[in-house]
Amino acid sequence: MAKKKSEAFEEALKKLQGIVEKLERGDLPLEDAMASFTEGVKLAKFCHQKLEEAENKIQELVKDEEGNWTGSALEKTPPEKLSELDRD
Repeated sequence: MAKKKSEAFEEALKKLQGIVEKLERGDLPLEDAMASFTEGVKLAKFCHQKLEEAENKIQELVKDEEGNWTGSALEKTPPEKLSELDRD
C-alpha cells in the first residue's frame, strides 16, 4: 500500500531531524558525516518541495471564483465543493 503524501513528508522530516542531531553531536567520522549531510540535503529539498506544494494548494483554495484573494474561502465553499477538494 502506498504511503500518503503527508506520511512521506512526516517520515522525511523525522529522518532529517535525526540526521541534524547526529551531525550536531560531532562524533561521526568524516565520511559518515558527509554521507549524512548529503542525505540530509536531499531530505531538506524533498520537504521544501512538499511545503511549496502545500502552500500552492492553499493559495488555490483561498481564491474566489474571480481569482481574487480571500481570507475565508473555505467558509464560503459549499459542502459539496469541499468533498470534491478532498478527492485530490
